[in-house]
Amino acid sequence: MHVCIIFPRGQKHFSRLPGSRRFGIGALVISLLPFLLLSSCADPLAWPEAPLYSQDTVSRLQGNLEELAAENPGYTAPEQISTENDYPESREEAIDAIRGNYGHFDVVAYQDRSTKTPMNSFIVSYGYTEFVPEPVHGDIRLVQQNRFLFADYILNQGGVETSFDPSAVQAIKPRNSRVELYVEDGLWRMYRPETPVLLGVQGDPDISLEQNIQAGRAAGLSDERLFPDDDGDGNPGVTVKLKIAGIIHGELYIARREIYRNHLTLHPGGIISGHVEDLSEQYVIDANMKILRQQSESLQFGGPGLNPIYLIPLNRNINSAEQLLEIRDRIFPPSPEFVRK
Repeated sequence: MHVCIIFPRGQKHFSRLPGSRRFGIGALVISLLPFLLLSSCADPLAWPEAPLYSQDTVSRLQGNLEELAAENPGYTAPEQISTENDYPESREEAIDAIRGNYGHFDVVAYQDRSTKTPMNSFIVSYGYTEFVPEPVHGDIRLVQQNRFLFADYILNQGGVETSFDPSAVQAIKPRNSRVELYVEDGLWRMYRPETPVLLGVQGDPDISLEQNIQAGRAAGLSDERLFPDDDGDGNPGVTVKLKIAGIIHGELYIARREIYRNHLTLHPGGIISGHVEDLSEQYVIDANMKILRQQSESLQFGGPGLNPIYLIPLNRNINSAEQLLEIRDRIFPPSPEFVRK
């Protein structure tokens, strides 16, 4: 396949995803890879229609979860599987219904317009979320704890493949966050505010990535100290791998400041859904090819329909990547796909 190399329009040292994970995820560490600066000469694929998942997705996932519970009760959390008649009325009942362990699935859409042909992508992140009650000044608050395990990168450009080791995803260590719990339109909602975390760079997560790098340079830190090898592969920061036309292998070494918010709704039956806002920042430390040593300008794309999140109640003993992989296709929606125009 013939692959053309596209150079960006201008250089930028830092990019920010306005928004409002992810990592998010989100999402997510590697959520900024549309900035590959390379593009297939074939026509790029188009965005799918929003929302990615229909209104009956929660009920279908609930049915799948109940089938799994019947086959193997050890995987699910039956105490969280309730009927509409059991939907919590009081705040205390809501906290009791929400507390527990969940399988985590979120999608964040990105668009990079720094290339000649806009590059669109989805980052699909998998892991676990736990809600833990915490006493605060005589009240009880829910604390959201996220743990990311692996992720898929979906690009709208033919001839370019990207991948990243689960160790790069697992290097993200989200800070716990107290959620705001409230009722709207008869349903319990939660808002998880951002709790910035640094990945592949030393410093203070509560100041910008640019400020952290400038402070490190001013303090005389070597690159080895300023950009620690957080995924343990021998390179600074975290590594993103790419393959072009099946023959060219590139690596990008990046630093991230992960900043994301969650907007969530508790549904009858125990499943939680919502959307992700990603405000993350990224910096390209280095690359194994000169053409890749450039910054990008990726932005979170679209509204809630292109950036969904689903949390599926699971038994507390289900907490490993292997266990989640085993049931991933049964408890989560399918990954989104770009479409031909």
